[in-house]
Amino acid sequence: MEMAINSSSSSFSLINPKTPLLTKQLFGSSLALSSFPNTSKTTPTSSLRCRRSRFSFHSPIKCSVSTETSTTGTRSQLMRRGDVRNIAIVAHVDHGKTTLVDAMLRQSKVFRDNQFVQERIMDSNDLERERGITILSKNTSITYKDTKINIIDTPGHSDFGGEVERILNMVEGVLLVVDSVEGPMPQTRFVLKKALEFGHAVVVVVNKIDRPSARPDFVINSTFELFIELNATDEQCDFQSIYAIGIKGKAGLSPDDLAEDLGPLFEAIMRCIPGPRIEKDGALQMLATNIEYDEHKGRIAIGRVHAGVLERNGCEGFADVCTSEDSCRFGRISELFVYEKFSRVPATKVEAGDICAVCGIEDIQIGETIADKAFGKPLPSIKVEEPTVKMAFSINTSPFVGREGKYVTSRNLRDRLYRELERNLAMKVEEGETADTFVVSGRGTLHITILIENMRREGYEFMVGPPKVINKKVDDKVLEPYEIATVEVPEEHMGSVVELLGRRRGQMFDMQGVGSEGTTLLKYKIPTRGLLGLRNAILTASRGTAILNTIFDSYGPWAGDIITRDQGSLVAFEDGTSTSYALASSQDRGQMFIAPGAGVYKGQIVGIHQRTGDLSLNVCKKKAATNVRSNKEQTVVLDTPLDYSLDDCIEYILEDELVEVTPRKYPNVQKSKACKKDKVSSVELHQVDPPAEHPCEVMRIQ
Repeated sequence: MEMAINSSSSSFSLINPKTPLLTKQLFGSSLALSSFPNTSKTTPTSSLRCRRSRFSFHSPIKCSVSTETSTTGTRSQLMRRGDVRNIAIVAHVDHGKTTLVDAMLRQSKVFRDNQFVQERIMDSNDLERERGITILSKNTSITYKDTKINIIDTPGHSDFGGEVERILNMVEGVLLVVDSVEGPMPQTRFVLKKALEFGHAVVVVVNKIDRPSARPDFVINSTFELFIELNATDEQCDFQSIYAIGIKGKAGLSPDDLAEDLGPLFEAIMRCIPGPRIEKDGALQMLATNIEYDEHKGRIAIGRVHAGVLERNGCEGFADVCTSEDSCRFGRISELFVYEKFSRVPATKVEAGDICAVCGIEDIQIGETIADKAFGKPLPSIKVEEPTVKMAFSINTSPFVGREGKYVTSRNLRDRLYRELERNLAMKVEEGETADTFVVSGRGTLHITILIENMRREGYEFMVGPPKVINKKVDDKVLEPYEIATVEVPEEHMGSVVELLGRRRGQMFDMQGVGSEGTTLLKYKIPTRGLLGLRNAILTASRGTAILNTIFDSYGPWAGDIITRDQGSLVAFEDGTSTSYALASSQDRGQMFIAPGAGVYKGQIVGIHQRTGDLSLNVCKKKAATNVRSNKEQTVVLDTPLDYSLDDCIEYILEDELVEVTPRKYPNVQKSKACKKDKVSSVELHQVDPPAEHPCEVMRIQ
């Protein structure tokens, strides 16, 4: 063995002269000298280390910086800012991004020692806390060794991939968090692909290393293979790997030797994530990457200053807001904020490379550039991938319309939907077939369902149709979207899950065991149509043990007809109030959605038929009152009605059915409003107040 030093590329490694490329290509290893004194050990071949040398070189070590990092303009005019790091934390859902951010904030002394801090503090939205997922990206910052580290927590669900695509415009590097058992998952592939396209530096964090079935070597090798599949450069493949336990705030360079804090992670960020490349003396340029709204300050534009200095007040507070070379308008900056610790702090000026929030420009949109009023030029606009699923929104036409909703007209509905487009770039809204119908397109069913839930809580009352896929026509051939579905299921339920996915035109291309818990990981390529209503069906087939994850793959040929539901609906055929007497006989026909005393009307879906086809029932029938006395009243035993959430309702309905969404008005009042007029049905959702110590809302079908 001999040591080869390449000072021009700012890297050094131990190389076998007989096989100089074999080690890196097969195992993804980069054997580097350690940064610790009196140590000459090399790292394992599967851990892809990048460590600072105890020898001095003129250039810093690069971990995974691509040449694509350069921006438009002359390279000689750009410089690196060393006192700032901008990073995004990306990962698949439930791999521990937000928990890791919590630990980073605690160890950076953002909070007092005696201050109570709730878990997942970055998930500040009520809906995020109820569902346990991150929906909106959020900014914060910490200070480590006199260097400001701007951290952006991003969503992990594939339906909110548009948030991740926007955020990558603000950063120079990402922390790719991967579960120590599951390894790279569908959303891991998506976010890594986008990060590599931007040329960002990547630090891989193998999280939850304390799990009993942890397999860090497999995860690192799988991640390296993913880099190769995504055509990463040699520098990008030589990524830094960190092993961590996010919930305990521990990290290390080896899975068997973790430090008592996140020091190794912070050092990796400082060493492997480059500072922002800026044009310090150039004309002002800031790209609006995110939009927030404050009742007092109005619209707040969030983004990174790419060039120049952004100032407020006086003559320096004026700037141009540009969308293209020929489209610029005047704007005035009234307030300026930077992110320090866990809050926004007022600032008089922000230098290039830092992330800031700007107030005062009321009509600014995402993708527009705040530029110098004399010499400024716009930056390239933000582009995201196209939506794949659409749903029809319309005004409520049921007999109970207006009883709970504050906004019920088509004008209210139109204004709210188009206002959503101002910050949600991955969503589209189009006019429907009628004046009171609008077609909303999104990345997936969950993407649109979150919008529906937010509108419901804001007081809107409306109806939505079933989700439909967005097809394309190329050369007179119909193409439909396909997705990659991964299912984790115990071996004893694998047969029923495989049969279910096969009926929905899914094609298996990989199957492997996961850990020592008897769990199998199935990977399918399946039409998006086959995923509609699949989540509940898989839970039923696996007795609630399966985990389904999906992500968009590509467009492909039409797969043929797919039956998503085998059972019909039970439909009320008259107005009135449901009775125990009527429900006792009706529940023999299937499972009911309603309980006694619920208001119903003609056409309402009141249950699931046990056979195919719809069946009309009289759920308001009362026991006949006669003059013949009985010695004993008959005891009626009713089954517990089904408890469906909003997501369950969206999955349940078919082409001729609608979901009626209404806000809560009266606490603990249960109402059911749904119609099936002219072959159009609607399942209404009502809300039940939770206990006072848990301020969340529970959605049910009555």
